Amino acid sequence: MKIEIEVISNEIIKPSSPTPDHLRHYQLSFLDQISPPTYNPLLLFYPADGDVKINNIEKPNQLKQSLSEVLNLYYPLAGRIKDNLFVECNDEGIPFFQAEVKCRLPQVVENPEPSELNKLIPFALDDAEELPLGIQYNIFECGGIVIGLCISHKVGDASSLFTFIKYWAATARGEADHISRPEFISATLFPPINISGFKPATGITKEDVVTKRFVFRSSSIELLKEKCSPASGSLENQRPPSRVEALSVFIWQRFTAATKVESRPERIYSMVHAVNLRSRTEPPLPEYSFGNYYRIAFTIPSIDTGEENYNLVSQIRDSIGKVDKEYVKKLQKGSEHLGFMKEQAARFLRGEVVSLNFTSLCRFPLYEADFGWAKPIWVGSPSLTFKNLVVFMDTASGDGIEALVHLKEEDMAKFQEDEELLQYIVPTKC
Repeated sequence: MKIEIEVISNEIIKPSSPTPDHLRHYQLSFLDQISPPTYNPLLLFYPADGDVKINNIEKPNQLKQSLSEVLNLYYPLAGRIKDNLFVECNDEGIPFFQAEVKCRLPQVVENPEPSELNKLIPFALDDAEELPLGIQYNIFECGGIVIGLCISHKVGDASSLFTFIKYWAATARGEADHISRPEFISATLFPPINISGFKPATGITKEDVVTKRFVFRSSSIELLKEKCSPASGSLENQRPPSRVEALSVFIWQRFTAATKVESRPERIYSMVHAVNLRSRTEPPLPEYSFGNYYRIAFTIPSIDTGEENYNLVSQIRDSIGKVDKEYVKKLQKGSEHLGFMKEQAARFLRGEVVSLNFTSLCRFPLYEADFGWAKPIWVGSPSLTFKNLVVFMDTASGDGIEALVHLKEEDMAKFQEDEELLQYIVPTKC
């Protein structure tokens, strides 16, 4: 449904204590430098609890007060990003918008339109220049609340956003003493380099991209996992396909079926998966390591005879498995990986490779963000600024998966009508 909002206030929230002089210059890492200049958004939906005064006054004040305290530890988020090189930690603060939404929260949750959800976040997602973070507090007519967050991809990945939310929520509840503090050591591990000739904005687009949300019940996912499993008795030591592996294979197959062009047989189709590096460094990094600790695994599927679906799962595992401790050591040198990135960007721009990109937020603590009044009833994402992108998120029940699929308009028209796809997804409510 269409969402109509009115912004009623805009404040700047600053750290409650000044950042010490020795922390005023926060160096971006090599991985920060090559990350796209976009925002990572998240939307946390909370039900109405009956007291409008608390929702309109006390809750936002509680959030602003706790946020001010949290920014003492997450001090780069209150600064300003400079020249894709560093953050000037000058305590200028972050924008905190309050908006009134002219509908009831259940109307949005029952049938969310990703492009409409962009109205509930504070920034345009392709406008990540200086501000590292923004918050929008949305109040619905029924008293329901949505907290919309945007964190710049220049300073942190999805895991960084979740650790920030976890600490902020614990602070709001008065329980921050039980949560680990962030570590800002990424530039030490991945020193910045001269990236001239590489454009981090490659692939960002607002034009002609349609985003649709497809929901897979656990029963459908189990059927897809079975289709990707080896025949009984063969490869018995292999672990069964994961939910994300099975869905990646299925969606990639439906995507290629919808977009193959007979006049371009030379085009290569690839799968790209985002990989968290924290557990793949030596020694492994804790989850509260703040920054961009992710890379991408490329899979160019080769269709062998025999068990096609299982072979695709094996190929995905092989490519992700190559993102190992040795890979990270090479990555820390920077220049070799930059050459690879430039080559991939050139092939993308020439149209030689058609990549379907996957990122999974499954198993992240999406539904643990309790600021003292409740856990969210739904966690969602607005439409992002990339085409050929699939974002996986757990459903509120925890057993299904929502796939947020971003495709060119003409590709989506074919994809969403694919008969095999329609057999496995939850029918959309009109």
